[in-house]
Amino acid sequence: MDPGARREDVTATAVRRRLLRAVIDVAPVFGFTVSFAVTHRLAVALALAIAAGAAVCVHRLVRGEPIRRPLAALGLVCVGGVLAARTGQAANFFLPSLVVHCVVSVVTPVLLVLGWPPMGLLVGAVTGERTRWRRCQVRRRAFTKGNLVILAGHLLMLAIQLPLFFSGRTVALGSVDVLGPIALALAALWGWRIYRRAVGTHRCTAHDRPSAEISPCVERAA
Repeated sequence: MDPGARREDVTATAVRRRLLRAVIDVAPVFGFTVSFAVTHRLAVALALAIAAGAAVCVHRLVRGEPIRRPLAALGLVCVGGVLAARTGQAANFFLPSLVVHCVVSVVTPVLLVLGWPPMGLLVGAVTGERTRWRRCQVRRRAFTKGNLVILAGHLLMLAIQLPLFFSGRTVALGSVDVLGPIALALAALWGWRIYRRAVGTHRCTAHDRPSAEISPCVERAA
């Protein structure tokens, strides 16, 4: 099998695993939303959210899986919990995730214009290719096209969640936030399919020189 195709298959598998893990990662937000909808007690909802976040970390640790993502999610839960507890406004629990969506929505277009699509950086980190994909203009454009889908996912989340946040509709906000990681994982999978379709049968030459900004590429049958 072609090494490039093998790396791409590994990346596709990683995207699908991310989708499955996203279902588990929503446990803290799900617990907070359900408990607050039932009890309307902020302390109970926060306690359940933190407990669920810790349980996800332990589950990943026992299975020998990376826990950086659940730890980051638990950190957001703790920050949101502090904000909600100090202000007495349950909707502030979701403020950190809104800030993340805002930052991604602002930074991503800048990186796309500069020719550094975050999707390419992530794929390079997963496959060990790092930033060598930038030497191929076809792949760089394909990553940009795929990344637009992910950017659209973040913008859609902001368009839905911001009105709910400013109106203080905590349960509705939480219901949307529960679907957020799953929707973004689906967007990543869709973006990956767009990337593969844009690349098509295009393959870079094996003797690309690291010093070249864009190396010559050839096309051959997959």
